[in-house]
Amino acid sequence: MSAAGVAEPLAVEAPRVPLLNRVGAEFLGTAALVAVVVGSGIQATELTHDVGLQLLANSLATVFGLGVLILLLGPVSGAHFNPVVTLAEWWTGRRDPKGLGGREVAAYVPAQIAGAIGGSVLANAMFGERLVAWSTHDRSAGHLLLGEVVATAGLVLLIFGLAKTDHLRFAPIAVASYIGAAYWFTSSTSFANPAVTIGRAFTDTFAGIAPSSLAGFVGMQLVGGVVGLALVALVFGRRRAAAR
Repeated sequence: MSAAGVAEPLAVEAPRVPLLNRVGAEFLGTAALVAVVVGSGIQATELTHDVGLQLLANSLATVFGLGVLILLLGPVSGAHFNPVVTLAEWWTGRRDPKGLGGREVAAYVPAQIAGAIGGSVLANAMFGERLVAWSTHDRSAGHLLLGEVVATAGLVLLIFGLAKTDHLRFAPIAVASYIGAAYWFTSSTSFANPAVTIGRAFTDTFAGIAPSSLAGFVGMQLVGGVVGLALVALVFGRRRAAAR
C-alpha cells in the first residue's frame, strides 16, 4: 500500500476521551486497516492473475476501508493508525499543553504496531493461510525507498495542511483518496506507515514485505515524515492549526 496508511490526526482530537479508549481505537483501527490491505490482496490474487486488476482491487478496498475507519474512530483517538503521524502530531504540538504528550505517544505507537500484526494474522486466518508466514517479497530497491519518502511526505503534508486550513472534517475522504492515488503513482505502492509495514511482514501474500526490507522502508518513512513537516512549514508557515 499502502496503508497506510495509513493515516493521522485525521479527525478532531478529543483529549477528554480516556487514554485507554484512545489506545484501544488505535489498536483496533490499525488492525482493521491491515486486515483490509492484506485480506483484499489475498482475495484479489484468488480471483484473477492480472497484476493490474489485483492492485486495483487492493487499492479500492483500502480506500473504502480507510475512509470508514477514519470516520468512525477519528473522534476517539484522532485515527492516526500510523507512528509517523503520531510523532509528527507530538512534534508540532510539543509546546501546546493540550497537544499530544509523550505519554500518549508511548501508548499509541506500540498499540499501532500490535494492531498491525494482529490484522495481518487475522487476514491470514480468514483466507486459510498460515497464521504467521514471513513474507518473501523483497522491496529493498532504491527506487522503492524513494517512493516511500514521497508517499509519506505527501501524507503528512495533506494531514497537517488540512489542520492548518481548518479542513480536517474532510480528512476521511481526502486521506483515503490520497492513499488510493499513491498506490498507483508511487513505485512502492505507498506503504507510508511503519506499523502497517511491520504488520505486512507477517504474511507471505500479495501485500507482504520481506523482513529484510523493513529497516529501509521504515527509515525512509521517518525521513518522509520530516520532509512532510518541512513542506507544511514552507507552504503554510505559522498559520494556526484547527483546534484539536
